[in-house]
Amino acid sequence: MSDSLHIVCPHCQAVNRLPAVRLNQAPNCGQCHRPLFEAHPLELSQATFQKHLTRNDIPLLVDFWAPWCGPCKVMAPQFNEAARLLEPKVRIAKVNTEAEQMLGAEYGIRSIPTLALFRGAREIARQAGAMGAQDIVRWVRSILDERS
Repeated sequence: MSDSLHIVCPHCQAVNRLPAVRLNQAPNCGQCHRPLFEAHPLELSQATFQKHLTRNDIPLLVDFWAPWCGPCKVMAPQFNEAARLLEPKVRIAKVNTEAEQMLGAEYGIRSIPTLALFRGAREIARQAGAMGAQDIVRWVRSILDERS
């Protein structure tokens, strides 16, 4: 990990430069002063997705889902728990493919729920189907460990 990281604020979208050693110290945004991490998934839209993808120096885990999807509803609390376990080392986000159809199409989402893990603005892994919290955490950590 480098000496400093860029972290996009989930509230005001400001890009914060943060010393890497402060990542685990519940940092706040320099602009809006709200927490940079709240241990729950961030809802991303077409407008905010690219900024979080390209400007965060930490990996981004995205749950592509839809409100009508039964397995998505079952996985939602599991994904919330995974967020609590993975942040602040990974930014956790959700994209409602019903509302953000362009993002679903752009990333070739064929079934939901689909988890996509990004690092350095590139997709590095994908997993379709509902998973439990511990399985999500184990999957993410195994991908990040093998690529570090």
